[in-house]
Amino acid sequence: MTKEQWAVDLAQNINPANIKLDESLQQYTMTKLGGKADVFVLPETEEEAIAVIRYAHINNIPLLMLGNGSNMVVRDGGMRGIVVTFSHLDKIQITGDHVYAQSGALIKDVSKLAAASSLTGFEFACGIPGSIGGAMAMNAGAYGGEIKDIIISSKVLTKEGDILILSKEELELGYRQSSIAKKGYYVLSSEFQLAQGVQEEIDAKIADLTFQRESKQPLEYPSAGSVFKRPPGHFAGKLIQDSGLQGKGVGDAEVSTKHAGFIVNKGNATASDYIATIEMVQRVVKEKFGIDLETEVKIVGDDL
Repeated sequence: MTKEQWAVDLAQNINPANIKLDESLQQYTMTKLGGKADVFVLPETEEEAIAVIRYAHINNIPLLMLGNGSNMVVRDGGMRGIVVTFSHLDKIQITGDHVYAQSGALIKDVSKLAAASSLTGFEFACGIPGSIGGAMAMNAGAYGGEIKDIIISSKVLTKEGDILILSKEELELGYRQSSIAKKGYYVLSSEFQLAQGVQEEIDAKIADLTFQRESKQPLEYPSAGSVFKRPPGHFAGKLIQDSGLQGKGVGDAEVSTKHAGFIVNKGNATASDYIATIEMVQRVVKEKFGIDLETEVKIVGDDL
């Protein structure tokens, strides 16, 4: 079947306005890099999301979940098959000290709404740019907090489009890992357990974390966030800094002079530039310190 036929078939269950052919992925990624998707789909309901997953499975069509595009680099040749994002599934609901959020809700928005309800435990996520779905897949964390500290359960789809409810234990959350990522599940929604807190203390903590983030991270440029996982016993940013790599890169991709753990797009970088800069950093750090830096960002797609 052709991509045009995929679009026609999907339109039987999904609003045709939310099905796009040859859609540039640059506008959907935080790096502002990447080629085109054969078919790009934005389901508006869980039923539509299920329909996309099942259609791709039944027809053996490659499927990529994009999320908020904050932890991903799409190669310049783009993506074959179907790219889907659940960004329209963004409902957030608070009942007592429980927070329910759909996959497409931004984790920083969930954090802010929880804080506005005087709930504590989610402050660490106030500056994380990703979606709940992506946060669940990688057990997102910052400033001493992680998703695993507050999660109750997640509603997910298998690759076949079947619904599962995974408990905290079944999610197998570890450092930047989960059963969601291991088994290729797609998150529909998650439920979190927080605690009643003191509003002034919550506000002060968020203000402090926001200041730390804005003063230390290169938010003025597009980037994929922290590029590398923390190697045991070390900090990736410190190793890169001590390797003298800040300000260096390929093309318009550059190791940030503000935070060495970030690689930024200075304006006209290609995905190939960005990936070549990642590889340069890995090579130099290995030569200087004998340490292999593993990417935290996911690199997907085809080369030109």
